[in-house]
Amino acid sequence: MNDAPVPDDTKVTAIRKLYQALAEGNREALDKLLHPDFVGHATEGLPLGVGGEHVGPEAMRTQVWWQLGRHYQVTAEADEFRALDDGRLLVAGRYRGEARRSHNKLDAAFHHLIGFAADGRIMSLDQLTDSAAWIEALGDTAELETIDYTVADGLATVCLNRPERRNAIDERMAMESLVVARRIADDRSVRAVLICGNGPSLSVGGDIDSFPAQTCEPFGDRLVAMATPFHEAFRVLSDIDAPIVTAAHGAIAGGALGYVYAADLVVAAEGTKFVTAFAALGLSGDGGGTWHLPRLIGPRRAAQAYLRNTPITAREALEWGLINEVVPPEQLRSRAMALATELAHGPRQAFARMRALLRDAWHNNLATQLASEIAALKTTADTADAAEALGAFRAKRAPRFTGR
Repeated sequence: MNDAPVPDDTKVTAIRKLYQALAEGNREALDKLLHPDFVGHATEGLPLGVGGEHVGPEAMRTQVWWQLGRHYQVTAEADEFRALDDGRLLVAGRYRGEARRSHNKLDAAFHHLIGFAADGRIMSLDQLTDSAAWIEALGDTAELETIDYTVADGLATVCLNRPERRNAIDERMAMESLVVARRIADDRSVRAVLICGNGPSLSVGGDIDSFPAQTCEPFGDRLVAMATPFHEAFRVLSDIDAPIVTAAHGAIAGGALGYVYAADLVVAAEGTKFVTAFAALGLSGDGGGTWHLPRLIGPRRAAQAYLRNTPITAREALEWGLINEVVPPEQLRSRAMALATELAHGPRQAFARMRALLRDAWHNNLATQLASEIAALKTTADTADAAEALGAFRAKRAPRFTGR
């Protein structure tokens, strides 16, 4: 038996009228639907600077809806209405349409939490959506705010840049991680990647200040909206051809460990600590740790790291296989840069096949893996880099790889 509150038909009708008015750009209809004390909150990280809180109907219209309307032709399609005990409605659906200039399609899930005044008008709207999908449709023209990203001589450098927050991950950084991952995947000039962080830590994990101020307010949907592009970034990075080096320092916690898991090689500064931190927050975890950590350090150690929130020191991380090197703090960036630069001058296609073989080995049986090795061997043996390496070996000189 389902005891969930039944959505009020009047409220559902008002929401459908809201979506229709937005699709038509009908200001008169919006004036009738919105209460004068209306407050809206758009997902942080949306393009064009529209994310955040907007007080009053006029602010929401001009700063969010009309701004998006100039750049997108989109409709909000509701799939589900759920009544909450406090009288608000939770609406799940999808934004569908396209960016006006690029004509790129937009298909992004949303959750709207909508409150009503006593007279039936809409009093509040909290929006959660995949901000990275909006940026991708726009053509990825938005400036990065939380990550410094550069490409030089085949090396892509991804530097987390919220030093005043110890690179804590908010919705913006989660979204920008995906934007950067896609740029790397689309750039054939990238032959290696360096992940690092400005300030006292690579990253301390999720930004607690971006969570709801009211402790009684559920925030699962907000975490889903943040973790979805964040996880997609790591999926994209796992499939790129270029090897990844991460420079780890400070206290690295929670989902920020994903930047460590994403790397093929990790260099850590002395004194670095790795801590899952989720148990202390009553959360289960993200960043791919429940998949990576047991495979890297063993299931018992991983269970202790999660269930007892036990920090892993740099020396333990080296001994257990979580990282590759420990260096003095003042040498961390230069050592990681040297290692990444070395890889950027290596055989790109061979590295790509190596990464794929090592990744797929977790799922393949021996026969399948042996067959995959033969296929990859044939592919790499036919490259210009393999021919160059063979000639260099016979001439007793160092090979000069071009990535072809």
